[in-house]
Amino acid sequence: MAERQLLECVPNFSEGNDMDIINQITRQIEEVEGVDLLDVDPGQATNRTVVTFVGTPDEVLEAAFRAVRKASELIDMSKHSGAHPRFGATDVCPLVPVSGLTMDDAVEYARKLAQRIGGELEIPIYCYEHAAYQETRRNLAEVRSGEYEGLKDKLADPEWKPDFGPAEFKERSGATAVGARDFLVAYNINLNTTSTRRANAVAFDLREKGRVKREGGKLTGKPVLDENGEKVWIPGSLKKVKGIGWYIEEYGIAQISLNLTDISVTPVHEAFDEACRCAEARGIRVTGSELVGLIPLQGMLDAGKYFLRKQNRSTGIPEKEIIKIAVKSLGLDDLYEFQPEEKIIEYKMAKMRGEKKKLNDMTISDFSDETASESPAPGGGSVSAYMGSLGAALATMVANLSSHKRGWDDYWKEYSDWADKGIALQARLKELVDEDTEAFNKIMEAFKLPKTNDEEKARRKQAIQDATKNAILVPYRIMEKSYEAFEVIEAMVEKGNPNSVTDAAVGALAVRSAIKGALLNVRINAGDLEDKDFVNDIIAKGKEMEQKAEEREKKILQKVEKKM
Repeated sequence: MAERQLLECVPNFSEGNDMDIINQITRQIEEVEGVDLLDVDPGQATNRTVVTFVGTPDEVLEAAFRAVRKASELIDMSKHSGAHPRFGATDVCPLVPVSGLTMDDAVEYARKLAQRIGGELEIPIYCYEHAAYQETRRNLAEVRSGEYEGLKDKLADPEWKPDFGPAEFKERSGATAVGARDFLVAYNINLNTTSTRRANAVAFDLREKGRVKREGGKLTGKPVLDENGEKVWIPGSLKKVKGIGWYIEEYGIAQISLNLTDISVTPVHEAFDEACRCAEARGIRVTGSELVGLIPLQGMLDAGKYFLRKQNRSTGIPEKEIIKIAVKSLGLDDLYEFQPEEKIIEYKMAKMRGEKKKLNDMTISDFSDETASESPAPGGGSVSAYMGSLGAALATMVANLSSHKRGWDDYWKEYSDWADKGIALQARLKELVDEDTEAFNKIMEAFKLPKTNDEEKARRKQAIQDATKNAILVPYRIMEKSYEAFEVIEAMVEKGNPNSVTDAAVGALAVRSAIKGALLNVRINAGDLEDKDFVNDIIAKGKEMEQKAEEREKKILQKVEKKM
């Protein structure tokens, strides 16, 4: 099945105070079908709103065009002021490939959007980052240099002729930069100072561009020039990072405003720790931080695990606990409550789509009641997957308890690694709880297909066979993942916290039961499949796995008896 094509757009509009104007602009986006408006983040001091939306490429381009058009009608740049650099009503409009698209695809879409805005709205357009036609225009800071106030002179310079639209100064709308880029995280770090100059000093320590080298190493010294008469720069400590310092009146503090243009090179947690180090060297303390817009889930999980490792703590804990550690460690709730469902892109998309509640989201009481109801699903397969997840969870619990055991501090990393394996298996088996029920529902849907003629009958028969094969494979995957949990269980029985050895043993019982239960589902679903070679092969493999599971369970229980 082909991966769904999703394109993200993050336009920045030069209005952060008048919510009526902001709402009129974002309404243009919401009216386009196939697009999800994920985030609207207005800033009063910056007088700027960062909007994030995702959807299929053509629909994203349509929504972006409508929003830019509305902004040009409502925002008068001749009256605009704010703390953030800007040169247009729609200041920047970057496109980001999310799934099913390459960066080359994003470039093509960005240039298509730029051409339409420039041509139909007659706004000067500069293409930047990956969409740039000229190397000198890749860097947004260079494209926007001089800002709105210097735009008239810039447009009169032949070297700065726009890529699209007229080379004319548009007093009301200014100019717009349209680009294609990697996922950018806009990240502000809070300082216990009101000094913009000191915040800038830390920002220059951090950002890749760094600061201009000056004679005598003094701030007031003349810039040092190279043999070509160009200024010499002292690079900052963080790669793929842009930054400035500013004062935010609404919070009464100065911030380091960073753009992390590639979080695989410099992730949020490394930027935060380096900011703490550089700020402390200048007598300043970091009090927390702020995410502007959205962040990928993996960025938050990486941060949480990073801080757990710094504390010599196990990283094999549930996702929500890892995120909680990240929030507290980064001080993301310093200025206001951090809401993961609003700030993490995957959570936000799920919320916007109004995804149907899964079995995994139920309480154990609700899951038990749903199983007991007259509905045929969830059934034995889902319950088997849930038993397997509980077996893996018990092994993970023992690993986590062992990593924290007094006197075992030197071994925390080993137990953390075991916990990571266990939590990954638990997570996959939890997914299979829903997948088994979905597999059953697909069979029911296939049986409901029309059969009024030979073509429909053939299509219906094939759909039933495909759904049946899937309904065999899902419980078989439950068997495989449950069996993998034995590795963690055995390790915890042999060298885990001795006070929890019986917990690991119960995990073995649960995993063995999951395997036997899932095999029963494989066998009963296999009865209606016409591909008998496939059926015979998978049942033979399943019976072999069942036998091995019983043997491993027996050995584990024998070891537990000796330790009790």
